[in-house]
Amino acid sequence: MTTESTVTTESTVTTESTVTTFETRAGSPLRGGVRVPGDKSISHRAVLFAALAEGRSQLTGLSDGDDVFRTRQAMERMGAVFTEEGAAVCVDGGRSRLHEPDSAIDVGNSGTGMRLMAGWCAPMPWLTVLQGDSSLHRRPMGRVIEPLTKMGARIDGRSNATLAPLTIRGGQLKGIEFHSPIASAQLKSAVLIAGLSAEGRTLVHEPMPTRMHTEEMLTQAGVDVDIEEHNDGSVTIAIRPSALTPLNLDVPGDPSQAAFWMVAAAVVPDSDITIDNVYVGPGRNGLIEVMQRMGADIELTHRDAVTADIRVRHSRLKGIDVSGEEVPSLIDELPIFAIAAATAEGVTNVRDAMEMRVKESDRIAAVVGEMGGLGVAIVEHPDGFSISGDPDARLTGGVVNAHLDHRIAMTGAIAGLLSATPTIIHGWESVATSYPGFADDLNHLTGGQSR
Repeated sequence: MTTESTVTTESTVTTESTVTTFETRAGSPLRGGVRVPGDKSISHRAVLFAALAEGRSQLTGLSDGDDVFRTRQAMERMGAVFTEEGAAVCVDGGRSRLHEPDSAIDVGNSGTGMRLMAGWCAPMPWLTVLQGDSSLHRRPMGRVIEPLTKMGARIDGRSNATLAPLTIRGGQLKGIEFHSPIASAQLKSAVLIAGLSAEGRTLVHEPMPTRMHTEEMLTQAGVDVDIEEHNDGSVTIAIRPSALTPLNLDVPGDPSQAAFWMVAAAVVPDSDITIDNVYVGPGRNGLIEVMQRMGADIELTHRDAVTADIRVRHSRLKGIDVSGEEVPSLIDELPIFAIAAATAEGVTNVRDAMEMRVKESDRIAAVVGEMGGLGVAIVEHPDGFSISGDPDARLTGGVVNAHLDHRIAMTGAIAGLLSATPTIIHGWESVATSYPGFADDLNHLTGGQSR
């Protein structure tokens, strides 16, 4: 590595919009501590459940990204009252406060926001229109619309009600028994949220367990949630219509954001960092387990039931196979995992990850194209990719297109820390959806500036 550490940003204005570029290059090791934004998945649900709960909820540590802000804004548009009290966000909610929005709800780039909100709006006795940006309008919504329609909601959308914008005419729902065709926490959660206001019991059968934020938070809000694990690895979650009690919640750090620093510290020589108070509960610790299997020096300290501080030191990695039941627990981390694989000795294969193709971008194609352009020996598969790693090689540097995808943008930034020449990411503005302070934290960890 070179002795210089530089992180720069530059904004340019085109005739259509403001396009932001971001540049990183090889330099100092990563040292010190960092706290990543509050978990985005938990934050979405906290805002939605606080709006439903009768009384005042107190939320601290919410994600400061645009995705969660859009969900909060939507709840405000439908009658929940949000106030800032120091570090806390207080939410005065309850069905008696809620009402039809006066215009369409724009959720920006948030697939989680749209899918969960579809379940939230389905039982409401009014019309809601959910829309987003051009990227979100290409992402599949039929998987959520189908079970909500079976429950009694009337939902229209583009392409035979499979794409946004969505027009939801809510009303009285009936509970259903739903066999989810895929392992998707968003799909499961949309049905369970709708089931809170449906007549009778709602059951969701998953082919394998997914992240359990909805079940954990509903339990905390006073809902009786039944979970049954089966011998074949599948799981059944059941609820009955329930009122929610207010939440008092401190949102832990987002493991999907911590993933960028975990990989960076593991692959940049002489690095030693600690990421404070990260969620490591069921369904979200997949990257830790996979990287430890690669030989990464990762230690969890100050651990309780669902959180821990994560210490990561540079180490020599070896290639592994990632597939099957472990994929859902790190599906969002697979783009940055590609950088770990590029520095590992031997071949790393990622399979059974077809869900990557329907995220903010086609992440398989984006990872293969952009990382291949930086010199990573990567081969695309229909359901993943293979990487021939070399722990002694340097990436070439160059230009990365973020594809309107925050995770591709941040992956490119970490790749630049291993590159022989500067790496420039076009479309850096997408990072604001989940981690607006990423550049400051990168400067802090590389010694570019104090936080």
